[in-house]
Formats: sequence, C-alpha cells, structure tokens
Amino acid sequence: MTFARILFLTSLAMVAFAGNSLLCRLALKHTNIDAASFTAVRLISGALTLWVLARVSRRARGGSGNWLSAFALFVYAAGFSYAYVSLPTASGALLLFGAVQATMISHGIWKGERLLKLQFLGLVLALGGLVGLLLPGLSAPPLGGSILMLSAGVAWGVYSLRGKGAGDPTRVTAGNFLRAVPISIGLSALMLGGMSVDGAGLAYAVSSGALASGIGYAVWYTALPALKATSAATVQLSVPVIAALGGVVFLGEPISLRLMGASAAILGGIALVILERRPAAAARKPG
Repeated sequence: MTFARILFLTSLAMVAFAGNSLLCRLALKHTNIDAASFTAVRLISGALTLWVLARVSRRARGGSGNWLSAFALFVYAAGFSYAYVSLPTASGALLLFGAVQATMISHGIWKGERLLKLQFLGLVLALGGLVGLLLPGLSAPPLGGSILMLSAGVAWGVYSLRGKGAGDPTRVTAGNFLRAVPISIGLSALMLGGMSVDGAGLAYAVSSGALASGIGYAVWYTALPALKATSAATVQLSVPVIAALGGVVFLGEPISLRLMGASAAILGGIALVILERRPAAAARKPG
C-alpha cells in the first residue's frame, strides 16, 4: 500500500469517527428524533452495512463476535446518544476519547505494564485536564451528559480490549453490531412513550450507522495493518479536534478557554503515555 493511500484512508477514517459525534449532536439538537431511536437506527444501519462488507471481503473469515462484546457496544452507543442530548460536540468527543484511552491505559497497568516517568506525568496531566473540564462553572459541560459520555467511553474501551485477536475485525464488528440490534430495540420499546422520529433525524442516524460507523470502521481496518502501533494510537488524537471544528462550522458551537486548556492537557497527556509506551516495551525485551 502506498504512503498516499495510507494517508488518505487514515484521514478518511478519522473524519468518519469524528463525524459520529457531529451527526449525533445534529440529530438530537436540530431534529425530533429521540436518543433511543437514534441508537437503534444507527446500530441497525451499521449492522447491515458491515454485514454486506463482511460478505464481500476477501480477508480471513475467522470471528463472528459475541454477546458480551455486543452488550459493551450497545452501552457505548446508547450512552453516546443520550450524552449528546445535552453535550456540545467538542466536549462530548473529548470526554469520550479521554475515557476510552484511560480505560485501555488502566487495563495495561492492571496487567502489569510499568509506566515511565514521562508516562506517569502524562497520565496525571490528562486526569488533571479531565477534572478541570468538569469542575463547576459557566463553561463546564452538563454533569449528567458528561457522566453518560464517560460511561460510553469506558464501554468502548472494554469493547476494544475484548476485540483484540478475536478474528477478522470487519466480521467480528458486524457480528457484534447484529447482536446489539435486539438490545437497542428493547431500549426503544421501554422508551416507547417518548419515541419521536422524523425524516431528518432518521437520515442522520442512518448516516452515522452506515457511513461514519460501518464504512468508517472498514476503512480504518484497511489502513490499520500498514500503521505502526504508536502511529495508529497517536493519529486518533485528531478525532476530538476534528469533531470540535465540525461543531464550530456546522453547529456554531463556541470554543471556550476551559475547553481549549482541557483539550491540550488531556490530549497532550495521552500522547505522552502513548508515545513513550513503545520505547519502554523495547527496553524490557530480553537481549
């Protein structure tokens, strides 16, 4: 694969991931669709797209997903949707990304991974940025939505950890999306009294599921084998930034000094942990 193609596919995947935040916020702020319906439509359209892509894929056929991963996927998708009822696009994307990375880094520490001084400093910096973002104040994001988004991030971190080595990523993701569909329909049934759907909301939800999720994941899995582990982790730091820019351009959302400071601390701290991880692993290799 040429460098130009790797760059194009990676950039496209990052835009797609950021697009999920923008599409969800657009739908829940500017249309009549409710969060449960958005979640169900997103998962259904994503499942259908990924199923088609898995059927036509020439990759290895191993893996089909499982119910525990599907439940983690559902918790992420539902928490994500309900959080964006109140959260601005940029704050939501930053909280989600921070929670995902914190979950995966914490798992590594729990498994015995040792942090270097710079990694520890990065972890403290990222946590400080998160606390600073959530402290009470006029520019603080709503607490309820923040908790929901942090929960969504933890769920996605768990989902990502469970997916390591589970088989062909597209087929595994397709299987998990399909299993998550009946759970999301159950949520919609419970929320039947508050159900509200319109054409624009459905269009945003289908776009989020089929394009930003389904095709976005497939594109990412195509580019991923050509990227070094540290490069793959680092490039994802761009997702909250892209989402924030989209919120400014398409939703007219302001960027506060608190958000800018928290973004620098969280993303910078995570970058320190990620970029120092590989040299540390190499240093522990037997000679």
